[in-house]
Amino acid sequence: MLVEENRICNSGKTDAPFFAWPWENFGNYKYLLYGPLIAKVLYSMAGEGNKEDTWCLHILILFVLRGLVHQLCSTYSNLLFLNRTRRLNQQGINFNQIDAEWHWDNFLILQAIVASFSYLCFPSLANLPIWDIRGTVCCLILHMGISEPLYYWMHRLLHSNILFPSYHWLHHSSKVPHPFTAGHATFLEHLLLCVIVGIPTLGTAFLGYGSISMMYSYVLGFDFLRCFGHTNVEVIPHSLFEAIPLLKYIIYTPTYHSLHHVDTRTNFCLFMPLYDLLWKTINANSWDLHKQICTKTNDRVPDFVFLAHVVDVMSAMHAPFVFRSFSSIPFGIKPFLFPMWPYTVLVMLIMWAKSKTFLFSFYNLRGRLHQTWVVPRFGFQYFLPFAAEGINNHIEDAILTADKIGVKVISLAALNKNEGLNGAVILKEIPQDVDEVFLTGATSKLGRAIALYLARRGVKVLMLTQSTERFIKVQKEASVDRQKFLVQVTKYQAAKNCKTWIIGKWMTPREQSWAPSRTHFHQFVVPPIIPFRRDCTYGKLAAMKLPEDVEGLGSCEYTMERGVVHACHAGGVVHLLEGWEHNEVGAINVDQIDVVWDAALRHGLKPLQI
Repeated sequence: MLVEENRICNSGKTDAPFFAWPWENFGNYKYLLYGPLIAKVLYSMAGEGNKEDTWCLHILILFVLRGLVHQLCSTYSNLLFLNRTRRLNQQGINFNQIDAEWHWDNFLILQAIVASFSYLCFPSLANLPIWDIRGTVCCLILHMGISEPLYYWMHRLLHSNILFPSYHWLHHSSKVPHPFTAGHATFLEHLLLCVIVGIPTLGTAFLGYGSISMMYSYVLGFDFLRCFGHTNVEVIPHSLFEAIPLLKYIIYTPTYHSLHHVDTRTNFCLFMPLYDLLWKTINANSWDLHKQICTKTNDRVPDFVFLAHVVDVMSAMHAPFVFRSFSSIPFGIKPFLFPMWPYTVLVMLIMWAKSKTFLFSFYNLRGRLHQTWVVPRFGFQYFLPFAAEGINNHIEDAILTADKIGVKVISLAALNKNEGLNGAVILKEIPQDVDEVFLTGATSKLGRAIALYLARRGVKVLMLTQSTERFIKVQKEASVDRQKFLVQVTKYQAAKNCKTWIIGKWMTPREQSWAPSRTHFHQFVVPPIIPFRRDCTYGKLAAMKLPEDVEGLGSCEYTMERGVVHACHAGGVVHLLEGWEHNEVGAINVDQIDVVWDAALRHGLKPLQI
């Protein structure tokens, strides 16, 4: 049965009655369904309606608060630096699962519609008092006595041979539990869940003990416990159950519910394992696994670490623990980011004062764990002279920590960077028929390697540098017959007829204006230059697509597309896959550029464009 359900999760039906949501094709326009409620609230506030219309406002407030509960639980679930040792399923959430759960909040719209009809059918619901302690007791009794057993048997029916392949497979298709997984189910299942929620809330109101506080507390508590069970992080200490043994049958844990996603024949309860005990469906490993998770450190040492930093205030919100869906697409400025900007600035200041390098994300590739650690500094801080020592200390501490715990490869990003594969990616983008390029940042570590490599190809390199001494030093590294291809220039005007510019130093719009029409700007400068010229084209920072067999990757690296990483990240991946033991520090070995490139292609990394 278990094997069969796993197979169904990969190829379940989608044409069953009430499987799809009525507004499935609306996209984000589905939120317009709240329009009538908003209009009624505005109408009432304008003094045209009556005060009993406040029920519309309560439904809208509950929608916002319920969304906030799910978002906060999602944030906690993705704070890897806090909870990595208590994670239950060690796999990462991939893009497919994120896309499948994108509209996890459909049920909030459904329940708002059901609540609206309830108020319209029973006007007395609009006159509930703010508080009634009897209602709280009554609500709990109805939940424990009716909703819990009813949900248990509904859940077991959904695992039957008829209903599972038609409906419930969708929920179990999410391989790694997450708070948004709680809402990922079919329209029919959430209609049934409306009944489960309605029995304690409406039942209490019809018995005459209803109150506004009871409605809020039950609905929000219900959502929290649903999210709690899907967080994939154990938070309840096992010592609590040892002190109060009865408690383990009163409230479930993330460990308890995670076992249901592993063994779908057990642990069917809503929140109370008591009903699994009564009908003999408790997983025998429930308490042993809970104790194991709580008492043992489950902290696997990564094989590879990519040491990054925050780019700017806006992109700081492009993180899985801020907005999971947003972080799964390439970063871009969105209107909803602006209200959060002041809070992000405050977080930046706190990070500057207190934070240490932290774990940001991870994925697996061919049995090896790859992690991204983030230095708690923003891009502009790298250009502040008084901040340099602190940044260097963070980088040094991260490298020493990685070495101490046994990390095999650590690769530095952007302004931290090790430039390994960057040169190869840029050089392979340059067409073979190009015979002249203009190079800025020409005597830098990467600029030098690019100049020497192109000179070997017989390409004339106009090297922009004010230092004749540094230019001559680079030129002498070329063979005698190739030195003529390296030419020093001191002004941008010298490249006014060259249509291939390689940018390794920040350029102003005025400096870009010297490029002829149809010039292509290749870049290895951080941050990238502003694309000022509409008659020219601009390349992105050097990057490569990870191999197809990468697992658990669910966030985009800054502006990169899904599955694409910066070349300095890809270089570290190649270093690990090749099993190289040398350190890629100091001057770039020009002879190794093609070696690294060929190794990257051999391991399945793909260039974005050639």
